[in-house]
Amino acid sequence: MRRDNSAISESTVAVDARTTARSRPGLLLAALGVLCFSLTFPSTVWGLQSFGPWSLVCLRCVLATAVAGAFLRAVRAEVPVRAHWAGIAVVAGGGVLGFPLLTTLALQTSTTAHSAVVVGLLPLTTALVAAALSGVWPPRAFWPAAGAGAAIVLAFTLGQGGGGLTRGDVLLFAALLVCAASYAEGGRLAAVMPGWQVSAWALVACLPLTAAGAVVALCLEHPVRWSGQGIAGLVWVSVGSTFVGLFVWYRGMAETGVARASQLQLAQPLLTLVWSVTLLGEALPAAAPLAAAGVVLCIAGTQWATRASRTARSCPREEPANTPPRGTSADTTPREKPAGTPPHGTPADTTF
Repeated sequence: MRRDNSAISESTVAVDARTTARSRPGLLLAALGVLCFSLTFPSTVWGLQSFGPWSLVCLRCVLATAVAGAFLRAVRAEVPVRAHWAGIAVVAGGGVLGFPLLTTLALQTSTTAHSAVVVGLLPLTTALVAAALSGVWPPRAFWPAAGAGAAIVLAFTLGQGGGGLTRGDVLLFAALLVCAASYAEGGRLAAVMPGWQVSAWALVACLPLTAAGAVVALCLEHPVRWSGQGIAGLVWVSVGSTFVGLFVWYRGMAETGVARASQLQLAQPLLTLVWSVTLLGEALPAAAPLAAAGVVLCIAGTQWATRASRTARSCPREEPANTPPRGTSADTTPREKPAGTPPHGTPADTTF
């Protein structure tokens, strides 16, 4: 039995080694996606220098759709079947329209650093939404770390808002929910179609609305104030964040797995804090890096709890040596009787 378990362990290690080698490119792609996402808030602040919030969101979607449409045409991608369009609509409403619009409106009154700390709960929120949709809930060890992370963010937002939630905070929490739903549904669709096509078709589905919205918003909002930073911000949130970021992120998740890729996303709020100082010159409140680091540690704890639970369920229990197989009794091999012992069923010698 021990030899069998050793063989199983050796084969498991070999399979894990091959899986790790294959997943390294996926990790690099996922890391590139996190880097793209971390620049979204600073780029949005730049874009707001030239465009109004509604104009910026609609224009970024239109430009991203042009790039996505070119890629879909180049690879001659097939139109998704009717059963997938409901999920694509969720991705479009949350990831293409909802999250960009809500965060852009929030950044008019909230700093990039403040927004980064609040949105740092996105991996945790995504895990909870995915669990609610699938009915498969995390293990018990997940909840203390999750509750601690939520408490840190709530304490930070209340402290920065003078004891209450600001309008920007409400918008950011709403953005968390819609983006988490989008990621959860996008992850489900990525199992049946290429992940980057999920976001590409979501952009295409929104094109009639975003194109019309761009025309109306440009007419109603303040005149465009052209600037280098404003144009650079628009280009980045359109191509870098909305298309390239989602492209490499979904591709990385497909190759390395959602669990491993989501661990890289823990660095996103910290990277955004770096960009807010280096690109925008923001002065960080003392609580911002501490809160961001606390959120990272808490989400890392939830990842560890989930991974430990899966490992415990998947690893076979090693049987101790000399333990009979399950379903059989103890050793029943006949033992040799001592010399002079009468056969069973005959009286013993009673001669004196």
